[in-house]
Amino acid sequence: MSQTVRGLISRSKGARVEVTDIVIPDPGPGEVVVKVIACGVCHTDLTYREGGISDDYPFLLGHEASGTVEAIGEGVINVEPGDFVILNWRAVCGQCRACKRGRPHLCFETFNATQSMTLTDGTQLSPALGVGAFVEKTLVHERQCTKVDSAADPAVAGLLGCGVMAGIGAAINTGAVTRDDTVAVIGCGGVGDAAIAGAALVGAKTIIAVDLDSRKLEKAREFGATHTVNGADADVVTSIQDLTGGFGADVVIDAVGRPATWKQAFYARDLAGTVVLVGVPTPAMTLDMPLVDLFSHGGALKSSWYGDCLPERDFPTLISLHLQGRLPLEKFVTERIGLDDVEDAFKKMHAGEVLRSVVML
Repeated sequence: MSQTVRGLISRSKGARVEVTDIVIPDPGPGEVVVKVIACGVCHTDLTYREGGISDDYPFLLGHEASGTVEAIGEGVINVEPGDFVILNWRAVCGQCRACKRGRPHLCFETFNATQSMTLTDGTQLSPALGVGAFVEKTLVHERQCTKVDSAADPAVAGLLGCGVMAGIGAAINTGAVTRDDTVAVIGCGGVGDAAIAGAALVGAKTIIAVDLDSRKLEKAREFGATHTVNGADADVVTSIQDLTGGFGADVVIDAVGRPATWKQAFYARDLAGTVVLVGVPTPAMTLDMPLVDLFSHGGALKSSWYGDCLPERDFPTLISLHLQGRLPLEKFVTERIGLDDVEDAFKKMHAGEVLRSVVML
């Protein structure tokens, strides 16, 4: 039998989000119903509301979540009822050309639930990033669920479902930061601070946080930044070079995703260094640079999708490190709120007042 639960939707472009009744079908083959415990308010949810991803309204928002498996469909083997899981939006297929080449973190055919969640009048909902977790219960594919240690705080664990994993993975997986590297991170929101935490975790010797907001720079030090640069007061490229013996950083991570910040990242790296773009640019943004500079500087220019993570590999490991006290994931949770508070949380996020507001269900 289907269930009716409370959830938060975006009904039309730019309209205030609203809490309403959502119908959750019984899980079919390969599907799982998860009782959501916590879900972070991510900028991607606001982008959905504003029509920046698609116009498939109404959207069931939320995707950065943790919860407990309630029911499983036929053939499900990865999880069972009672498991504590983190939801993910990259459920690798194992069959596409990326997977078959041993690059599952680039999977082109990720799994989602086959059935649709709906409004009570039968209107089909588009779940954000194939998850849809601002709801008391959600329907996902079994491979969108990764079992982790239930000792973790659900509000903390769920953040690995998107932004925090994107930042940590940008440093460790994509940027391959290692012991004694010099690293600069441009943009110190949730993703940028996660990149700083990742760089600190693997032993980078110099971690330079760059932002225009002095409040964010102070927060970045809590995650492991050894130096800070306020781009409103100083030249970013020169400052990073000065802090790295005049050479530039081994790895520079752009967590903003704008042409100006990407150029800063490019010119602030050492020769043969690495630039990692994890901030998401808009479709209209373009770059205009001398081609000879791309040639003469060498190195690697990378983009990081979801921190190039494999959820079944990375989530349990990072939760274990957190429970050991080696990864301060709890510092990302600024406040715990209810479903009715998400619209206000969007405003706080846009104003830079929070790292993460987390909805508790």
